[in-house]
Amino acid sequence: MSEKKYKILIVDDEQDNLQLLYRTLRRNYEVKMANNPLKALDMLREEEVHCILSDHKMPDMDGVEFLKRTADMYPDTIRLLVTAYSDVDILMNAINYAKIYRYIKKPFSPDDLLHTVQMSLEYFQLKEDNKRLIYDLKDLFSGTINAIMDALDSKDAYTLGRSRRVAFFASKIISAMNLSKTEKALIELAALLHDIGMIGVQEDILHKTGTLSEQEKNEIRKHVFYSVKILEDIKQLDKVINIIKYHHEFYNGKGYPYGISGDDIPVGSRIIAIADAYDSLVSFRPYRDGLTPEDAIKRIEEKRGEQFDPQILDIFESIVKDANIEWNKLREGIGEPI
Repeated sequence: MSEKKYKILIVDDEQDNLQLLYRTLRRNYEVKMANNPLKALDMLREEEVHCILSDHKMPDMDGVEFLKRTADMYPDTIRLLVTAYSDVDILMNAINYAKIYRYIKKPFSPDDLLHTVQMSLEYFQLKEDNKRLIYDLKDLFSGTINAIMDALDSKDAYTLGRSRRVAFFASKIISAMNLSKTEKALIELAALLHDIGMIGVQEDILHKTGTLSEQEKNEIRKHVFYSVKILEDIKQLDKVINIIKYHHEFYNGKGYPYGISGDDIPVGSRIIAIADAYDSLVSFRPYRDGLTPEDAIKRIEEKRGEQFDPQILDIFESIVKDANIEWNKLREGIGEPI
């Protein structure tokens, strides 16, 4: 994408500043202007832009709150804050709360402004290129993934169709969250592949009807490492592997294999943990019948805040009824959807 094709929205309540920003950027970019945040939000509802450049102190709404709202609307858009403040706490709040990419300190030179915008849009383009790579990977590996899933299904009746179901429920959770298309694709791919390491677990352990010994439980837990080992040579799947390796971590830090907790666990891993647990509970096992969806949710709810992220669990509980209906229709009508 050439520079001219990038669209930038500049927002400042002072007309002189607005015109200075416009004159500096118009030669290289398609620039739109708004003299207050509320007008800018209305403009963004009509048309998406690639970069938003906002002043910090404005009436009605400051730049940090405005950029936070734009992040909710368009999480992939580059957000830049122009500010006279140098207080670390203020700037950290802007970075963490509004997810700004850079801040531009007043007073600034036109050359510095242009350089910052150019570097920011190069980063934006890199993210866009990575998105396409993820989508291409999903298509490229679809045959391989299906072959692996078939091999896993043939090894153990319990796993029959399981990864596709987990990926389906994970996708429904993702759709109710404010995640980018790239994150969605990565998490769905990780959900499909999350248990491929079960191929390396002894069949007599998988088929055992009695209580597993501690040694046998440890063998089961090794499937996480087996999954990583199978995929690690495919460098394009690094981000997918990072989701897979943490999907048995607990929100309170008492999971395995690394014992990390809370937001240190990738969001994709936390999503898959819930989808995986739900499917496990409703599925037939050699030593028990599957639970009803209602009983499975009650069982998962008992682990709220301990094993499962409470916020993601809320989302899951809001979508699971409709997701079950959709899954059953897809299965009966056109086969499994993933």
